[in-house]
Amino acid sequence: MSLAATPAVPSRDPFDAERAARARGTLAAFNDAGLLSAADVHVAGRLAELVGEGSEAVLLGAALAVRGPRLGHVFVDLATIRDTASVESEEPVDLSALPWPAPADWVAALAASKLVAVGEEDLGADRPLRLLGSRLYLDRYWREERRVAADLRALAVQDADVSERDLSDELRRLSAGAWDVRQREAAMAAVHRRLAVVAGGPGTGKTTTVAQIVALLAHEAAARGARPPLIALAAPTGKAAARLQEAVHEEAARLSVGAEIHSLLMGLRSSTLHRLLGWRPGSHSRFAHDRGNRLPHDVVIVDETSMVSLSLMARLVEAVRPDARLILVGDPGQLASIEAGVVLADIVGPALDPAAGTAVDQGIVVLERVHRYGGGIAKLADAIRGGDGDATVAALTGAPGEVTWLPVDVHEPGVVGDLSVVKDRAVAAGRAVLATAVAGAGGDALRALSRFRLLCAHRRGPYGVSDWTSRVQAWLAEDVEDLDLEQPDYVGRPLLVTENDYELGLYNGDTGVIVQGSGEHPSAVFERGSELLRFSPLRLGEVETVYAMTIHKSQGSQFDTAAVLLPSADSRILTRELLYTAVTRAREELILVGTEETVRAAVSRPVARASGLRERLWGDGR
Repeated sequence: MSLAATPAVPSRDPFDAERAARARGTLAAFNDAGLLSAADVHVAGRLAELVGEGSEAVLLGAALAVRGPRLGHVFVDLATIRDTASVESEEPVDLSALPWPAPADWVAALAASKLVAVGEEDLGADRPLRLLGSRLYLDRYWREERRVAADLRALAVQDADVSERDLSDELRRLSAGAWDVRQREAAMAAVHRRLAVVAGGPGTGKTTTVAQIVALLAHEAAARGARPPLIALAAPTGKAAARLQEAVHEEAARLSVGAEIHSLLMGLRSSTLHRLLGWRPGSHSRFAHDRGNRLPHDVVIVDETSMVSLSLMARLVEAVRPDARLILVGDPGQLASIEAGVVLADIVGPALDPAAGTAVDQGIVVLERVHRYGGGIAKLADAIRGGDGDATVAALTGAPGEVTWLPVDVHEPGVVGDLSVVKDRAVAAGRAVLATAVAGAGGDALRALSRFRLLCAHRRGPYGVSDWTSRVQAWLAEDVEDLDLEQPDYVGRPLLVTENDYELGLYNGDTGVIVQGSGEHPSAVFERGSELLRFSPLRLGEVETVYAMTIHKSQGSQFDTAAVLLPSADSRILTRELLYTAVTRAREELILVGTEETVRAAVSRPVARASGLRERLWGDGR
């Protein structure tokens, strides 16, 4: 029975899908097909009530504009949405059969609506929707996109105030001949420009470059007789922030610098972007630091920028002083923010092509030389990032010993035997963690934990973390005598923190192990730089067992061996960026489980998020 035909139930929740969809015939059809949620429909209906809007085409546009940011889109393109929209459903849905308005008529109806402001010029219009050609934005996202582009351009066109002294000798001394050309270019860009971007994949030396940029900036300030720069290190997540701080301190210990610069580097503390910008009482979307109360820092360095959404970038760039430096660090090939936008990829844009050139790219340097994992994994990552399916398949079979490809679907019956290498590695890794944990060797247990990780695209289902965690636990129970997995705090249990705990200094994504304590009670051990943090398991907040984790959660981490279990080829979340992120989690060895059809589907399916930031920065067609 269709939702539109469901009898009214007066006591039903006003946000209930059936009641929301029944309000409008067109919206009911789209909700019934799974394209619109109850919230999309309800918000569109409420907006229509406020202005007396009766056009179903306008309501459909409004509902799709509300839907967009939930899926990562900044706007909905009315001219293409019919062909590009998709739903996650066990049964195929023919979306072309839905009552889509003709694009020209649709745009005209929206342009005439009191809900919609049209064009870029009417900045004072107090309307919830903004129409640019066939692109329909929620007004908030249009304003944020426009503002981010303007603020980045304002920073990009400014040269920083630096001394006339040639810094090339100091740069050569700092790098000690170990830097490649791109790293030197990145350092000089950060010194001479107010906006700099250090982009590149894992192992290309991004955080190493950050530490040396800070040292060079401090040296340049001293050469001018100025005070040392006030520097902020930040990242979108607590885990990423902690790792940025650790990496900078590790590099500082290797640098040949004076005591004052060394002290500056070792004294740097990193925070989340939310903590840097400061909490504003009574607001979930605004911060203490904004355009009217700028950050005090001379230099703001943001790592893992690929995870920064459009809204968070808008809050950041408005808070940076016009005379300060903003240095963005990250990998544009990785998975983007779970919220709206693909900000880093938009900013880097065609700078991935050396022939590009506009005001923005003068401060953008893409690092390419991989210093960490082997050539086979690097070749595979390059093929995936380049969207070359044939080269990807060739790379999967071209580096035996470094890349192992099992071209099977883990959900198909009878493939268990084909996964013996995954089982063997998972059990060996689990035994190593257990042995060191029982011995009370926390550092060894954490190192054993980092040597192997099983990565899944989904959290649940036959391809998901929950299912494969249970499988690994069963394998271990068969292999290890007296292992009681029913005990919540058993010695050897690998832990994944799933919620920030600022009191303990643990962050979402941190991993630890429960080890035998010096007394009768075990302790949960985590690593922070060169130090071990020990807590009673009873003090921990939200944690789960981490024999497997999602590829999303693995961002910012690497493991000696990563075993990646790909979903089916028709999985909605299977993309080029997901595969690239998964592959580049492996330092030394990659085990990839997935059919050739799935691999090719992923490579051919880049994340297609609707965003206008790239065009605003680089111009049409770039």
